[in-house]
Amino acid sequence: MTTVAEPTVETGGVLSPQYRALTVGMVALITLVAFESLAVATAMPTVAQALDGLNLYALAFGGPLASGVVAMVVSGTWSDLKGPTRPLWHGTAWFLAGLLIAGLAPSMEVLVAGRIIQGFGSGLLTVALYVVVGQLYPARLRPRIFAAFATGWVVPSLVGPAIAGLIVEHANWRLVFLAVPAIAIPAALVMRPGLARGSAYDVRPGKLWDKRALWAVAAAVGVGLLHYGGQQRGVVQIVLLVIGLGGVVAFGPRLLPSGTFAFGRGLPSVIALRGLVAASGFGAEVFLPLMLTRERGLSPAFAGLVLTVSALSWSAASWYRGRPNQPFSHAVFLQAGMLAILVGIVTAALTLNPNVPVLVGILGWSLTGLGMGTVFPTLSVLVLEYSERDEQGANSSALQLSDSLSTATILAIGGSLFAAMEPHSAVLAYLVAFGLPALLALLGVPAGRRTATP
Repeated sequence: MTTVAEPTVETGGVLSPQYRALTVGMVALITLVAFESLAVATAMPTVAQALDGLNLYALAFGGPLASGVVAMVVSGTWSDLKGPTRPLWHGTAWFLAGLLIAGLAPSMEVLVAGRIIQGFGSGLLTVALYVVVGQLYPARLRPRIFAAFATGWVVPSLVGPAIAGLIVEHANWRLVFLAVPAIAIPAALVMRPGLARGSAYDVRPGKLWDKRALWAVAAAVGVGLLHYGGQQRGVVQIVLLVIGLGGVVAFGPRLLPSGTFAFGRGLPSVIALRGLVAASGFGAEVFLPLMLTRERGLSPAFAGLVLTVSALSWSAASWYRGRPNQPFSHAVFLQAGMLAILVGIVTAALTLNPNVPVLVGILGWSLTGLGMGTVFPTLSVLVLEYSERDEQGANSSALQLSDSLSTATILAIGGSLFAAMEPHSAVLAYLVAFGLPALLALLGVPAGRRTATP
């Protein structure tokens, strides 16, 4: 097993004086990226109507997903060659520029362009933040900072849609985009002293836009076509999905470590498991509120409460994984987490039966949250533990690429199958929609064991 060179300062916690500003700034940026993603999803129907751009609605979401794929690869290479500071600052700048362009957009075309720029910035900075953790935090603190990152994603899921809805309803939708820079700029600036400690990075020769970047562009086109094609109908949908899936399958594996799809011991299984956990959890989550409202008659607010419960359990599990002196190995926690996700998905699907109380589904889905909160920070810790210093960028990029590519693929396939089956048999459509993520979670249980090195 290879390990990264440890930072020299080993004392204190993530909020001790030497880490406090950096920790607060990084978590704030993660939180803002998460909030913006959730808030835009809430506001976009109003935005598209106001700008008369319903025909570009899908591209407003698929565009940033695709540009983010390219940015993750570029950021990984950049961080390994020059250190993470430059891609972090560039990512923040691109992210803020995209928000400003989208918030001031006079047309839907300009807004989509801003969203693509925003997605590129998000991909740059999120990968760079992982490398910052690897370079500037000792191994004993990494579980805690990744648990804080997880909370940075969970909290916006609780309040982001509600805040965005209030802004759209009582103010102006443009504030959803324009308010974030006012907070993001101070959050970025507060990190500067902490980042200065890692400025003495050994610069290595190499090309930033190498063949991996070209593969990333091809895979990104595939992701964009999957997302756009999934919202079409008829022959157009089939053609776009086939081409998009072909692009992801052909070029996505080239961006991941060798042995990823064979669940090779150590790092390859870590990368593979990140794709499985993301695709299983998020692939099922999108259908759960729909099922509860349409099949069980719940109000949208009550159906959303189910996701809130799982977000809280996710946060609790992440907090626990950040505590020292854990009683079991990483592999055991990963297997238990994937099993919890599997049981949660199956239990939630049982509420298709009107004789099963909805409370059963709520409790079941909270298990999925516990599993996600257990697996995500554990994999983040392992990817740095298995990376040499000059590989942290590439491997952190691969971790997040596995997440993005797998999620985009399962959502496109699951959504298309659901749309095709639902008019004929709603029960069968939901069984397929939940069955595919459940199968991926099942594959993840033995994969968790293979993350341990011999």
